[in-house]
Amino acid sequence: MTRVGVASTIGVYAGLAETGPRREDVLLPMTSIHVIPAFKKVGELLSDHLAGAAGIDIVNYRIAAIWGPRGPVASPFFAAPQLIHAAARGTVPDFTALPSTVYAEDSIDMCYVKDCGRAIAALQLADRLNHRTYNVASGRATTNAEIVAGIRKIVPDAQAELPTGGPDQRSYLDIERLRQDTDYRPAYDTERAVADYIAWLRAGNER
Repeated sequence: MTRVGVASTIGVYAGLAETGPRREDVLLPMTSIHVIPAFKKVGELLSDHLAGAAGIDIVNYRIAAIWGPRGPVASPFFAAPQLIHAAARGTVPDFTALPSTVYAEDSIDMCYVKDCGRAIAALQLADRLNHRTYNVASGRATTNAEIVAGIRKIVPDAQAELPTGGPDQRSYLDIERLRQDTDYRPAYDTERAVADYIAWLRAGNER
């Protein structure tokens, strides 16, 4: 064993007031709005301590909102899975798993699952890493409106109308560390990811 990768989450950045890029060296809030980022923050501290105390190469991966094949049918954090599954099946998207109204302007850093896998593999296999924490992400904020636009290119009559007027507060994970240490570049833009995901579901896969 040469390196242990520990999955953290985009949620550790929740509570930061500024929009724009979230860099790994930003000071994080001590509080958390959900149990997952609360435990992930604790996990990052433990990983950092164990790396030094035991001499183990332990790296934290702050993973964005991942979507694509084998993912959940309904996410409580972002609307893309519900929109894609509904489009592939010709149904109305069910957003009851989400805690608030879904708007076209809602955005999050969404990383397609195939890009996520490539990024983590690159980090695990790199000869040398210069940091103990990396964002694993697309490096951009994707809105629900962009997802709907991608869907309509594949399924023109998809029932994917969303209200407008939501907060347009775009933040995303900065992936410069990841690029510098692994040469990683996302291969799937929104349109390609939507097409790939819908094709996967239409091939008979449940999720």
